[in-house]
Amino acid sequence: MGDEERRTDSGIEIKPVYTPADLEGWDPEAQLGQPGQAPYTRGIYPSMYRGRLWTMRQYAGFGTAEDTNERFKFLLGAGQTGLSCAFDLPTQMGLDSDHARAEGEVGKVGVAIDSLADMRLLLAGLPLDKVTTSMTINATAAILLLFYELVANEQGVAPDALGGTIQNDILKEYVARGTYIYPPRSSMRLITDTFAYCAERLPNWNSISISGYHIREAGSTAVQKIAFTLADGIAYVEAALAAGLGVDAFAPRLSFFWNAHNNLFEEVAKYRAARRMWAKIMTERFGAKDERSKLLRFHTQTGGSTLTAQQPENNIVRVTLQALAAVLGGTQSLHTNGFDEALGLPTTNAAKIALRTQQVIGYESGVPDTVDPLAGSYFVEQLTDEVERAAWDYLDRIDKLGGAVEAIEARFMQGEIEMAAYEFAKAVDDGEKIVVGVNRFTDEAAEPAEVFPIDPAQQQAQIDRTRRVRAERDQPAVDAALADVAAAARGTQNLLVPMREALGRMATLGEVSDVLREVFGVYQPS
Repeated sequence: MGDEERRTDSGIEIKPVYTPADLEGWDPEAQLGQPGQAPYTRGIYPSMYRGRLWTMRQYAGFGTAEDTNERFKFLLGAGQTGLSCAFDLPTQMGLDSDHARAEGEVGKVGVAIDSLADMRLLLAGLPLDKVTTSMTINATAAILLLFYELVANEQGVAPDALGGTIQNDILKEYVARGTYIYPPRSSMRLITDTFAYCAERLPNWNSISISGYHIREAGSTAVQKIAFTLADGIAYVEAALAAGLGVDAFAPRLSFFWNAHNNLFEEVAKYRAARRMWAKIMTERFGAKDERSKLLRFHTQTGGSTLTAQQPENNIVRVTLQALAAVLGGTQSLHTNGFDEALGLPTTNAAKIALRTQQVIGYESGVPDTVDPLAGSYFVEQLTDEVERAAWDYLDRIDKLGGAVEAIEARFMQGEIEMAAYEFAKAVDDGEKIVVGVNRFTDEAAEPAEVFPIDPAQQQAQIDRTRRVRAERDQPAVDAALADVAAAARGTQNLLVPMREALGRMATLGEVSDVLREVFGVYQPS
């Protein structure tokens, strides 16, 4: 039983025991250094959680803006330290709630935001100068950021007092998720315009969260996730440089978004390796001088695809292990999934348990008391090196294809992910990979679980509000502002400036997106 071959989820062989011989020739100064110093393997800050715990940022977003605002206030009252907002599918796709394609999707997997009126309700009574907000939005990220800035301005909060993150990572949408609108190169222009806009107006806002989360959720291995995400990061830096931005002007506000899965030690090794790789990329490839440009700052979410509808309470244990891996790996902020999310949106009770999971780790476990507590482990250091080596191999292959955009257009990343997902599913089906409650230790009769309720009347209420906005606004002013957006899209002006003017005049998200569709076209995958 103990002699069979064991491998991580990425296929890295695990030996029965590790000894000093496994680190022969290993240089702790070069491979580890000190926390807060290059190569940042041990963390990006000298004291890490001894100085301050990670931001506990539970994901929320459903129904109308009022509903989500209520959940935000509940979570802040329960001790959450940052906001994180999900948007419904029409909002992600640049469609207003009364669009024919939005039927049945309004408020389902996130909150519906059509206009500035909705954003005012979403953020009502929230201390925007004291709380940071993360928004999971990509194709329409610039629009949601501008809505946020406009509401903050109405509340008297200065732009340089705003802190938060927009995901704004369109490349992984073509690879793994699918909520893209425009062709890749037009989308990259929107992103680099957002970099420039934030550098000038919103200096404390993270203008992108380069996301490996969805790559892993689509079925990649941990190694593939690191390699493909860092490749996307390289592409964003190259695009910003080509647009005339200085690397140290925007790179300090780049951030990353990872997930945590169940293989505890591989997950820890993955975070440590990724930090080391990004520091090397920014230093050697792009010549960054500002140390902040070399820091891989990241948010972590526990793995949604690991949650099971069978025996959902088991997910509390999975989420705890995953959160522990993220903390041991040095995350800057963390979202823990509700145990019932394989069944629907998290109920209030599940959301509270998820937050309490973080709080127990933070205040009771002792894990945050020392920086990088697994450093020097023969196993962890050898595994970190192996993960890094395998990820560099993938990056070399992507470079040979011409970079991330070309690799995406050639479907290289998609093909690798599809194969990894197939192999994992087959291993579960064959019983080689055990999933407790699914293919081992199953229950014959499962008790029904509480499921988050969706009110069908919410869609009509949202539609009515959007139509009222259109009826009550100054339509000629909106038309003129939208014409300016179209002119900017055809030219070289930073798009966010006329977009902000149009949105402030009560143009809707769908209307601005339609103008860009008309100029840029719509992406159709081959």
